[in-house]
Amino acid sequence: APTPRALLCGLLAAVAAAAAAGGRALPQLSDDIPFRVNWPGTEFSLPTTGVLYKEDNYIIMTTVDKEKYKCILPLIASGNEEEEKDYKGPTPGELLEPLFKQSSCSYRIESYWTYEVCHGKHIRQYHEEKETGQKINIQEYYLGNMMIKNPLSEPDQEEKENPKESAKEIPTKNIEGQMTPYYPVEMGNGTPCSLRQNLPRSSTVMYICHPEAKHEILSVAEVTTCEYEVVILTPLLCNHPKYRFRASPVNDIFCQSLPGSPLKPHNLEQLEKQQEMMKMPFRRVKEEEMHSTKEEKFSSIHKPVAVGSHQLLTVGTTHISKLTDDQLIKEFLSGSYCFHGGVGWWKYEFCYGKYVHQYHEDKESGKTSVVVGTWSKEEHIEWSRKNAARTYYLREDGTQTVRMVSHFYGNGDVCDLTDKPRQVTVKLKCKESDSPHAVTIYMLEPHSCQYILGVESPVICKILDTADEYGLLSVPS
Repeated sequence: APTPRALLCGLLAAVAAAAAAGGRALPQLSDDIPFRVNWPGTEFSLPTTGVLYKEDNYIIMTTVDKEKYKCILPLIASGNEEEEKDYKGPTPGELLEPLFKQSSCSYRIESYWTYEVCHGKHIRQYHEEKETGQKINIQEYYLGNMMIKNPLSEPDQEEKENPKESAKEIPTKNIEGQMTPYYPVEMGNGTPCSLRQNLPRSSTVMYICHPEAKHEILSVAEVTTCEYEVVILTPLLCNHPKYRFRASPVNDIFCQSLPGSPLKPHNLEQLEKQQEMMKMPFRRVKEEEMHSTKEEKFSSIHKPVAVGSHQLLTVGTTHISKLTDDQLIKEFLSGSYCFHGGVGWWKYEFCYGKYVHQYHEDKESGKTSVVVGTWSKEEHIEWSRKNAARTYYLREDGTQTVRMVSHFYGNGDVCDLTDKPRQVTVKLKCKESDSPHAVTIYMLEPHSCQYILGVESPVICKILDTADEYGLLSVPS
């Protein structure tokens, strides 16, 4: 009988054939083109970043045991080299032009400063203070102003006129451990900097592809005194293959079991069990353990699978549960059902009213875990007296609904950089999704060891309006 390796070889041959049929000649299959076969079950979402997939780009594979699988193949199995070479579409500057013509602005609110990026115009950092009976005091600095009329015309004109220029290497930035291509726009002539002989402040705005972004400010960093780097996530760049984010160097093949077939081929399950047993020498397998692993094969079909990830923000969208809405809400609010997310080196675990953990799992060294913050109702209430625990959204009919609640989790592990405990503000937001039990989690670090954990889910939509003055949630009545 053919081994599971034969199934993989068949898949790889099919990938090559599919690519060739699409007019793309692949190099000879080798270890330089890594593949990974995933067995996610029937309910899952295809990744929206990295290597491209289409629902109709699949083949049906049948094992020797007559098990059938629909295997969705990557459109470009060896990377995007051919697509990049053939690309004749708009330059990155032209793709971004609508953003500059609209004169739109993006904002990022931190504990003290608010950052304002008006694309193609200026970057401003400001803080407002309202004093009783007096006008609002604004403390502000311009981190950069656009010094030329059309910021996007010059580099793009060079690229069109000089083909050698377009072949030059695109700059990349390490974001959450991934080297990510970006399009830079320089902005100078900001507020004079007293620490640098009154030289004007300046910034580099780095535009990065993110398919589901809305031109958000991912980060603002002062790289040297009064010189800044601002990272903007935008979907506009994603149409250019050279700026498309590669979620992983590995090309995933997603094989979904068809009706009547198990999640994974039986032979593959057996091989994996044998490999696990080889890692545990001198241990006899009891008969009851064999039964439990057999049952596990079928129950694993219903386990959550983390796909559709957005690694730039360490975001993972996970289909979290088969529980009913009421069960899930009760278990989540009691802290017994925890949300997990993150697809980079670090993963995150959020247990409502308990803690936020950051962890990394390694087969050899085991699990490394960091306590980012722990819950104290008293500390949160104290925090909420100085910060907005609830923010509202005004409906078209004039009524208000809660848009987001923020909770403070302090007393985390002590940070080496600050010698203070880590702390995190958890922002719970409503996010509609095709999957009613999906959760998206992302982590930001605006200051050393002071974090923001974004948690978005349709589940949260159902409980936001129960928030009290401190932002604390309860089971809907």
